[in-house]
Amino acid sequence: MPSATRTRNPRSASTKERVKKRRAPSESPEHSEFEDDEVVSVKPETKKRKQYDSDDLDEDSNGDATAKKPSTGRGKRKAKASPTKKRSPRKKQKASEDEFDASDVELKEGQEVVGTVVKAPTTGLVPPGRISQNTMNFLNHLKDPACNDREWFRLHEPVYRVAEKEWKDFVETFTDDLSEVDPQIPPLPPKDVIHRIYRDVRFSNDKTPYKKGFSASFSRSGRKGIFAHYHIAVKPGNESIIAAGLWCPGRAELANLRTNLQRNSKPFRRVISSPEFVKFFGKAQPHPKGERQNIFGFEDELKVAPKGVPKDHKDIDLLKCRTFAVVHRFTDKEVLDSNFRQTLASVARVVQPFIHILNDLVTVGGGNATAVGSNDDEDDDDEDGDDDGEENGDDGEDA
Repeated sequence: MPSATRTRNPRSASTKERVKKRRAPSESPEHSEFEDDEVVSVKPETKKRKQYDSDDLDEDSNGDATAKKPSTGRGKRKAKASPTKKRSPRKKQKASEDEFDASDVELKEGQEVVGTVVKAPTTGLVPPGRISQNTMNFLNHLKDPACNDREWFRLHEPVYRVAEKEWKDFVETFTDDLSEVDPQIPPLPPKDVIHRIYRDVRFSNDKTPYKKGFSASFSRSGRKGIFAHYHIAVKPGNESIIAAGLWCPGRAELANLRTNLQRNSKPFRRVISSPEFVKFFGKAQPHPKGERQNIFGFEDELKVAPKGVPKDHKDIDLLKCRTFAVVHRFTDKEVLDSNFRQTLASVARVVQPFIHILNDLVTVGGGNATAVGSNDDEDDDDEDGDDDGEENGDDGEDA
């Protein structure tokens, strides 16, 4: 028995000694149990405290790690876990935009928070075949240089995707209408006729990366090709248009067109002088002040006669043109109207003969096709037959 007493007493003494060494003036009130000299619950508490006093604790605890950590046996691994990982995905989805905190996002090196992503609109939507005010509002923002940049566009990409889908639906339905007006236009999917919203800024002083409207082009060969096009564009500010014709055709196509016009320009003049055509596009003659009118007044129009063509040629006004196209504009109110697609189709019906005759003139020998039905103008052609014969012979060899 004495031996047992001697072995127990040193253990109790050493335990008390360890407790007293652990005590410190800066300890919080919740650790006041260490002030008692009883040995009953000291050992377990000492082991737990050793784990929380580790150097691996988060530095942001400001020296009060033991007060913040739960009294569990496995505290080290949980101490390293960030608040972001504990947050459930559902709570993240329910958090409002006003509660967004950049500190909740784990950023990699070189990354920074630039803003909050704008949600897509859920009201003001329209059925396929119509243009909504939401789309016009989005495009109107792109007219502001402060918004026409990549950072703003990325934050508003959900809004753009809704507007893009709406435009694709509109083009798809309008393609059916246009195919009825002009059977030569194939019913291609929207991706083959719609233009990208991204600008080519390589050779432009304007470095804004995005166009300020949606557009699409239709021809025998889709969006591209040598044939005449129907072109539609939606742009806020009363700048939406429907256009038709050839814009800056290639050298070979332009040469064919001029050659065929010199052979016989009367069918072409009849088309651009028809009452319906003039109603939408103006008189078939150059504007006195050089403004845009009918097919005349484009910036690339020649100031002098083309090479090999006399200055006093009877069709010199046509031969100076390098772009053979017409444009009709719509107001924003007309674009938002439920019948806008039908309005576009009615204008396309007026320009359909213009498109077809340009396709004939741009091909080799197209002048022969357009000469059919022009017997009523034979007398006028005979008067200038000698001069035209010489010019046509030279141009015909080149073609």
